[in-house]
Amino acid sequence: MFVITVKFVIHEEFIEKFKQRILQQARDSLELEKECHEFDVCHDPNDVTVVFLYETYTDKDAFDVHLNSEHYKNFNEEVTPWVKEKIVTQLVKQEL
Repeated sequence: MFVITVKFVIHEEFIEKFKQRILQQARDSLELEKECHEFDVCHDPNDVTVVFLYETYTDKDAFDVHLNSEHYKNFNEEVTPWVKEKIVTQLVKQEL
């Protein structure tokens, strides 16, 4: 399983807009991409500007499909001005 984590730091004036938009992006990814298995949206209880994503895909190719999807491109274009910092990590999940 291919894992992506993303830590966003959002400009304070866009926090509520971003929270709504990232939830829509999570729903779109899960509904429209058969090889997107998880898309968890997490919030830091001590810092409202921090949003953390945990996503799993069948493999790297499935993640590439995600990056090239219209819903991702639209999301990314819309939220980029709202984002102060974005850290993306790619991992491979160790099976038990």
